[in-house]
Amino acid sequence: MTVEQNGTRATADGRSVADGLTRMTPSEAFVETLVANGVDTIFGIMGSAFMDAMDIFAPAGIRLVPVVHEQGAAHMADGYSRVTGRHGVVIGQNGPGISNCVTAVAAAFWAHSPVVMVTPESGTLGMGLGGFQEAHQLPMFQEFVKYQAHVNNPKRMAELTARAFDRAISEIGPVQINIPRDYFYGEIETKIPTPRRPDRGPGGSESLDAAADLLASAEFPVIISGGGVVMADGVAEAQELAELLGAPVVNSYLHNDSFPASHELWCGPLGYQGSKAAMRLIAQADVVLALGTRLGPFGTLPQHGMTYWPEDAAIVQVDADPKMIGLVKDIGVGVCGDARLAAKALTERLADRELKSAANREERLETVARTKAEWEAELDEWIHETDDFSLEMIAEAEQEEGNWLHPRQVLRELEKAMPPRVMVSTDIGNINAVANSYLRFEEPRSFFAPMSWGNCGYSLPTMIGCKAAAPDRPAVAYAGDGAWAMSMGEILTAVRHDIPVTAVVFHNRQWGAEKKNQVDFYNRRFVAGELDSPSFAGIAQSMGAEGIVVDRLEDVGPALEKAIDLQMNEGKTCVIEIMCTRELGDPFRKDALSKPVRLLEKYADYV
Repeated sequence: MTVEQNGTRATADGRSVADGLTRMTPSEAFVETLVANGVDTIFGIMGSAFMDAMDIFAPAGIRLVPVVHEQGAAHMADGYSRVTGRHGVVIGQNGPGISNCVTAVAAAFWAHSPVVMVTPESGTLGMGLGGFQEAHQLPMFQEFVKYQAHVNNPKRMAELTARAFDRAISEIGPVQINIPRDYFYGEIETKIPTPRRPDRGPGGSESLDAAADLLASAEFPVIISGGGVVMADGVAEAQELAELLGAPVVNSYLHNDSFPASHELWCGPLGYQGSKAAMRLIAQADVVLALGTRLGPFGTLPQHGMTYWPEDAAIVQVDADPKMIGLVKDIGVGVCGDARLAAKALTERLADRELKSAANREERLETVARTKAEWEAELDEWIHETDDFSLEMIAEAEQEEGNWLHPRQVLRELEKAMPPRVMVSTDIGNINAVANSYLRFEEPRSFFAPMSWGNCGYSLPTMIGCKAAAPDRPAVAYAGDGAWAMSMGEILTAVRHDIPVTAVVFHNRQWGAEKKNQVDFYNRRFVAGELDSPSFAGIAQSMGAEGIVVDRLEDVGPALEKAIDLQMNEGKTCVIEIMCTRELGDPFRKDALSKPVRLLEKYADYV
């Protein structure tokens, strides 16, 4: 508390401070800046490097969620951020605690999540001496953050911390605030900056006019609804524009929540293991509106044996980052703007215009409905993979003890049993990739994946962060047994801190995605691909969670329903272990491999 004294202010103990400034410790300045930016949750592992600030988290209204591993903490911050649209915050001990976060911050970078990575550093008097847990922490993250702030004087604690929070929002991505551990102590006179949030716009009027002209002239317009639509809270505006044009809408890769799946114009996701309906329809486009998407290369590669990208179509690309416009695909018009506001501006420009797409609207809607129905029928009949290797694995499974379920049948049953408003995260791997065809959502901020980074161990901790942000929504994480083993320790975090989630583990005893490459390119020479594991459901039970083993198809849906009931009504975490065959989907990186060539005689047989 302060009182006025002759143009200055004095604290309760009589110490005077300059007008507009308050005397406090740097730790207090740091925590007060967090509060000013609405931070109420931080993920991490306690450490001596920031203990002085951590000591006052609770009275400031900040919950520190202690995790099992710092990578999990950064994934949780990512999930928290993606659900809320606000900052997710992660902190750890200097050196190894911080380096453990690099992989997850990279995933946040590719998801455009405003994660704030707080990196306490070695003390200034010991830097360069090779002391305990000393490391150069800024270079670790420089490739994966939008901005790095280094506190070079304790007096700048609030200023630089606030700037990092501002830049995470304005740059739409993770940032780093690096703080020497001795700079948390002492006394400073400072003020807490007011957060600055950018007032975004729809794009330039000339580019919007040109985009409207192209869309008005389109006979078969198709909209790609990307992650930018979700981040801008622009699904309703994208839907209004699509309805005006009568344009089929496809989701960009791993953004299945960017348009409601029940809508007649929704056609499913592009990219790896995506919707054939989406691919067949975009192939017919004469104008494509890429709304809030960078058109990443992995999300537009040929798939299911189809080269579907419409090379002759005119492309209108809308992206908030000017560096992304025209980077991957040649475009006709680029609009640098907010996806929601751009969609709204285009709708306004087109509302009173004669649209060429109106002439064949009914025919196009019939084409959309028919193409989607054909794909759904194909999915119903596609109960297992039919290549020679997969058929051998199916025959082998039939001879083994126990029942082994076909992944596609399992994914279909899980799809049917999904509750309303569910949030789903998927890890990287073969079955998780196949799940892309079966995951449908009605609202944004519902689907979470590691995007182009593609790291294992993503789904469980990310979903714990999502659940912490939205405790009223059902939370489900998909993982294969390989990726699951990297992150399953975070079940302890969910149990210890009452953040209940449901995990579905596809137990097929192999690194399936890479094993498919060994089938297709290396003459079935299997190296380092087999995973023999104990019961993951049993491990979950030993950690205080519920565990369910499923080896009958008719039990898949009821198991998910039971787990969701435990989560939502009893606050319990549950791991569903599904025993799957070893059949394999399409190769994961077919574009990046070729048949081997051997020049040394001793390797001649390895071709």
